[in-house]
Amino acid sequence: MLYTVSEENYIKAIFHLQGDEGMVTTNALSAELQTRPASVTDMLKKLKTKKLLVYEKYQGFRLSAEGRKVALGIIRRHRLWEFFLSEKLRFSWEEVHEVAEQLEHVTSVKLIDKLDEYLGYPRFDPHGDPIPDRNGKIATHERICITAIPPDHPMEVCHVGNQSPELLDILRHNHIAIGTYLSVRKKFSFDNSLEVCTANGPAFVLSEAVAKHVWMKKIDTI
Repeated sequence: MLYTVSEENYIKAIFHLQGDEGMVTTNALSAELQTRPASVTDMLKKLKTKKLLVYEKYQGFRLSAEGRKVALGIIRRHRLWEFFLSEKLRFSWEEVHEVAEQLEHVTSVKLIDKLDEYLGYPRFDPHGDPIPDRNGKIATHERICITAIPPDHPMEVCHVGNQSPELLDILRHNHIAIGTYLSVRKKFSFDNSLEVCTANGPAFVLSEAVAKHVWMKKIDTI
């Protein structure tokens, strides 16, 4: 079944808001999409009619199994396009999201499968978010926020929680990207900032506001 751009945007927003098992309220979705509650209610009725939503009285709503399948397909397209834009067209990681928002609505299954094959079946996008495969399966890895890493314990950046252009610009300015090795030198109790260093660079300070969005994993070994 084909869906409109607006329907797909709602489906994706609900997916992100509900998490693993949560319920979503009309007000939360309205705030997320910056849309009037009345408009949200109208769209929810349409999605429920198409059997994409499950409603629970006094609790809210969540995606049905079919709705989740559709959402994962949208997310797969979005993240594959982000990877393509970053790796093949050299867009910076703060630029790819806006363009991928447009490309994600191209629904050709053959095109997306060919794109996946061309890119070498990447498992994660440029921000470290997992890319669902064609069956909706999502890769995972253990990760820990850099704020919880003990000093002098090098690890590898694997995910950025906040993907606003402003935060990504700060990280790029400090030569931090997915795959960067970072080590915490010192933690400052006054403001919870961190002195960190890359593998070959000088030490610098990350504020708590930035550091809390940087997630790490154990360094990959061959």
